[in-house]
Amino acid sequence: MSEVVVDQVEDRREVVGWQMYDWAWSAFSTTVVTALLGPYLVELGEDNGGVEVLGANLEPASFFTFTVAASAVIQVIFLPFLGAIADHTAYKKALMMSLATTGSVLLLGLFFVTGSTVVLGGVLFAIAGAVFGAASVIYNSFLPEIAPPERRDRVSAVGYAYGYVGGGLWLAANLAMISFMDDTALAVRLSLAGTGVWCLVFFWLFPGRLLRARPAHREKPPGSGWFFFGFTAAASTLRAMWRNNRQALLFLGAYLLFTDGTGTVTGIATVFAQEELDAEPSELLLLVLMIQFVAVPGALAFGRFAERVGAKRALIANLSVWTGLVVYAWAALTSMTELWVMGVVLAFVLGGAVSLSRSLFAQMIPARQEAEYFGFFEIAARGTSWLGPLTFGLVNQFVGSQRQAILSLIVFFGLGIAGVVLVDVRKAMLDAGNDPDAIVI
Repeated sequence: MSEVVVDQVEDRREVVGWQMYDWAWSAFSTTVVTALLGPYLVELGEDNGGVEVLGANLEPASFFTFTVAASAVIQVIFLPFLGAIADHTAYKKALMMSLATTGSVLLLGLFFVTGSTVVLGGVLFAIAGAVFGAASVIYNSFLPEIAPPERRDRVSAVGYAYGYVGGGLWLAANLAMISFMDDTALAVRLSLAGTGVWCLVFFWLFPGRLLRARPAHREKPPGSGWFFFGFTAAASTLRAMWRNNRQALLFLGAYLLFTDGTGTVTGIATVFAQEELDAEPSELLLLVLMIQFVAVPGALAFGRFAERVGAKRALIANLSVWTGLVVYAWAALTSMTELWVMGVVLAFVLGGAVSLSRSLFAQMIPARQEAEYFGFFEIAARGTSWLGPLTFGLVNQFVGSQRQAILSLIVFFGLGIAGVVLVDVRKAMLDAGNDPDAIVI
């Protein structure tokens, strides 16, 4: 907590409360998304000879990636108007907490996923991921409100560091339970459902208590319903970005591409290792646990690096490493020892891409439009996040090789880096009415 320095004690408490949202939410990312649910559903599907969905028999590994894609599609449908609504209501915090609570409760249902209910696991996962994504729109929008421009890189990075610690501690507890229980399947189900309890407790203990509710930035026109107003306001914001802040729009396009790549790599990592390297579940859990804790100094280091060279340069360096990791996984990864070495490198860059993107985009947002802009930021993260998993799943489905499938992801990183290089951060800040001299560009 010493990483965060603000003028007032009350402000410092609020910043910590905001950062601890990542502590709560990262348990879902590590235990459910990265470590346990994918391999668990794959194993159940293989025991059943595949996964039957609407009369089609799907490859178990492809079924999980298709559920990730389905979650993204749900978010594309519902997120466009959420940011506009949040900026026009005094209940922004209450809306965020309601969504976070709903996602946590849905995770409890994962306890009931067994051999006969594999599809239920996919449905619960897809909806929970969509709800958490919606909550993240509002969560991210608090960053410009709680931290001055020169502190946003650090505040954002520390938030991710807290997330890695919290997610790592919960994963360690699950690893211990799985190791000591004779019934591995039951231990996995308890871990998945227990993640919902973890999220509930820390959502309400920190952001629920410490984040302050704020008045609406603007009033909703009388007589218009929230649903219709949300879509029209979002469309109006998008038109305004096209007319007045195209650099921010260009950055969103680049973010849409490279975050699809990073999300797919982390989402399929354990399934890839299980199938291509015959990794045992216990080995994968230890690997993910290592990644969580090595990611802490990595996230903090990229935050400090950005303060010295600028978030744009730091982000390009980060994404270049991601590109190298994809090529290495395709061309040279053949043993668990090599996977551990690769995992250390991946851990160091893991939080940097999203953390730097969040703080960099926060500099391009006009005052009092934080949630609207971060609504599009989240759409960029989720809007084509189905494309990476879908691409991987289709290549694996038809070629039968996850190694070939992972190479297809390199296009997302190449195009994403090119987009970031083209962004003029100074112009974006000026277009938004912000002071570009407040940060290193």
